[in-house]
Amino acid sequence: MSGPLERLAAARREAVFRLFERKFKARVRITIGSATCENAAGAEKVYARFKALIDERGAGDVALGRVGCTGKCDMEPVVTVIERNTRPFKYGALNPERAEQVFREHVLEGRPVEALLLPGPQPEGDMEDLISRCGDAAERVRGAADLERAFRDVFGDVHFFGKQLRLTLRNCGVIDPESLDEYLAVRGYEAAATVLERMTPQEVIETVKLAGLRGRGGGGFPTGVKWGFAAGEAADEKFIVCNADEGDPGAFMDRSTIEGDPHTVIEGLMIAGYAMGATQGFMYIRAEYPLAIARLERALEDARRAGFLGERIFGTDRRFDIEMRLGAGAFVCGEETALIHSIEGRRGMPRPRPPYPSASGLWGRPTVINNVETLANVPVIILDGAEWFGSIGTAKSKGTKVFALAGDVQNTGLVEVPMGTTLRDVVYDVGGGIKDGKAFKAVQTGGPAGGCLPASMLDTPVDYDTLAAAGSIMGSGGMIVMDEDTCMVNVARFFLEFTQNESCGKCTPCREGTKRMLEILTRITEGAGEEGDVEKLLRLADTIRKTSLCGLGQAAPNPVISTITHFRSEYDEHIREKRCAAGACAALTRYRIDPEACVGCGACRRVCPVNCITGGPKQVHVIDASRCIRCGQCFDACRFDAVLRG
Repeated sequence: MSGPLERLAAARREAVFRLFERKFKARVRITIGSATCENAAGAEKVYARFKALIDERGAGDVALGRVGCTGKCDMEPVVTVIERNTRPFKYGALNPERAEQVFREHVLEGRPVEALLLPGPQPEGDMEDLISRCGDAAERVRGAADLERAFRDVFGDVHFFGKQLRLTLRNCGVIDPESLDEYLAVRGYEAAATVLERMTPQEVIETVKLAGLRGRGGGGFPTGVKWGFAAGEAADEKFIVCNADEGDPGAFMDRSTIEGDPHTVIEGLMIAGYAMGATQGFMYIRAEYPLAIARLERALEDARRAGFLGERIFGTDRRFDIEMRLGAGAFVCGEETALIHSIEGRRGMPRPRPPYPSASGLWGRPTVINNVETLANVPVIILDGAEWFGSIGTAKSKGTKVFALAGDVQNTGLVEVPMGTTLRDVVYDVGGGIKDGKAFKAVQTGGPAGGCLPASMLDTPVDYDTLAAAGSIMGSGGMIVMDEDTCMVNVARFFLEFTQNESCGKCTPCREGTKRMLEILTRITEGAGEEGDVEKLLRLADTIRKTSLCGLGQAAPNPVISTITHFRSEYDEHIREKRCAAGACAALTRYRIDPEACVGCGACRRVCPVNCITGGPKQVHVIDASRCIRCGQCFDACRFDAVLRG
C-alpha cells in the first residue's frame, strides 16, 4: 500500500496536469488580488471588466484568475500580467477604465503601460520555465522544490515594500486561495504527509522546539513546549484550536492569511494535532470575516474530498478533522480560556489559570490554542528544517513576523520581516517613510494592549523581549505609525476606550479601573484636566496591571503608561495650558488667522460651516472665536499656512 508521500505525489501530478491545461497553456495570464481589502477597493469590478474584454475579443489564449491579498493596501486593486518569455508585470490602483487600457495595450499589443505599473523593481520570472518543467508529462518535474521554484518564478515575487522575508505570507498574492491544485503545486500538504510517514509525534515537537517558534498571537510562549505539555497528558480525547479571532483596531494579519492561503493554516493545524495527539481541531474565527470563512469552508471540503482530512487521512489509520466555530467579535475571546468558553457555547469570559488549557481545556480535555500565523509557520519548519528557520531572527525570537502596517506611512499594508528588524527599517525602508514629508512622532505596536514608542526608540529591534523592555509588546502584529500632528493624549484615550468597551466585566480591576482611567483621560482631552490627574492615571494603571484576571486587563493601561512616559509634556500642556497643539482635541483647539500670511483668497471662508470667518477679496480674514465650532476645515483648506491652530 502506498504511503502518504506517494499518495501526495500522485495528487500533485494530477494537479499539475489540470493547471497546465486550464491555465498555463495560455499566452497571457492575468491575476487579480481578491481579498476583502482588494474587493473593497474595486477588485471585483476590475475582474468583471477583464472578463468582459476577454469574452468580447474571443481571447481564448488569455487566462484570468484571482489570488489572495498582495499586501500592497495603498495600491489596490493589484493586477499581475504574466506573458511567456517575459517577467510578470504588476499594476496598482486599477479601475475598470485602467483595466481596459492594460488589456488593450499590454495584453493584446505587448506594450506594458509604464504609468500604471507599481513603483519599484518588478519581479523577475519566466513562464516558459514552468512550461518546460511541468509540460505534459510528470517525469519532467524534477521534484517538488523545482516545481515550487518554477511556480514562484511565474507568479512573481510580492516584495513590494523593500526587504521582506515572507514565510507566513509565502503564498498570499501568489496562488489562487480557492484552488487546492495550486496549493499542491507549491508543496502543499507535503509537510503533513512527511510527519505522518517519517516522524513520530515527539520528533515533530522536538523539531518545532529546535526551530524556536514562539506563539505569534501576542504571548510569545514557545510553541513546541505548549504542544509537549498537551502531548504528555493522559486523556481519551484532546483538541487543537486555531485562534483566528483577531480584534485589534487596524489589524488584519490573520484575515489576510486565511483569505490568501487557507490550506497552509489547515496543514499547520493538522501537524499540531498529530504532534499532541488530537483527532479533532477547531477553527475559531469571527463572523465579521465572511470571505475568510467562505474560503476556509471550501478549503476544508476540498481537503476532505482529497483524503487529507477525516477518516484514514492520507491513507493511514489516523483520523483528524476540523470544525469551524464562529465568534461574535468579542475582543476578550482572543484570550484562550474565554475562547474555550465560547466554543463550548458559553459566554466568552476568562477563568483563572492554572489549570492551563494544555491540561484542562475544551470540555475538560487537554487543549492547545495557536493563532493563525503560528500554525502557518509550521509547514515551513517541517519542509525547510528547524535549523534554517532558527537561523532567521534573533537569539530568543526566531523566524519572521507579520505586521499590519497602518497610519501616517507611505506604504500601508501587510508586511513580513525577520525578527530583529528595527522599527526604523520597518517604517522607512519597508513603509517608505512618513506621508507628506512630515516628521515621525510615534509608532504603536501590539494593538490596544501595546505601547507608543517615540522617535528616540526607532532603532529598537522588533522582537518579543526588546519591545517588552521598551514599554510595548509584539502583540499579534498591529503597527500604527503616527506623524507630528498626532495628539498622544487622545491616542491613549482612544485605545483605552476600546479596551474598556471590550472588557468582559468579570473582574473589578478591569471593569471599574479602566472606566475610571477613561473618565480622567476624557476630562483631560475636554479641557477639564486637573493637577494630579497624571499621577492618578499611573496609580490606577499599576493596580489594574497587577490585579486583573486576564491579559486584556493586565495590558489595557499600556498605551497610557507609554504615552505618559514618552510624551508627558503633552499631558501637562492639556492640563495646565488647556491647549492641544495637534488640534485633535476639539475643546482645547483654537484657530486664528495670521494677518501677515493671509492673502484674502477666501478659501477658509467658503468652507466654514457656521460662517464665522469674515473678510473680503484680498483682505485679511478674521475668525470669530465665539462662534467657531473648531471643525478644522479652514485649517485644511488654507494653502498659504495662514490659519494657525493651537
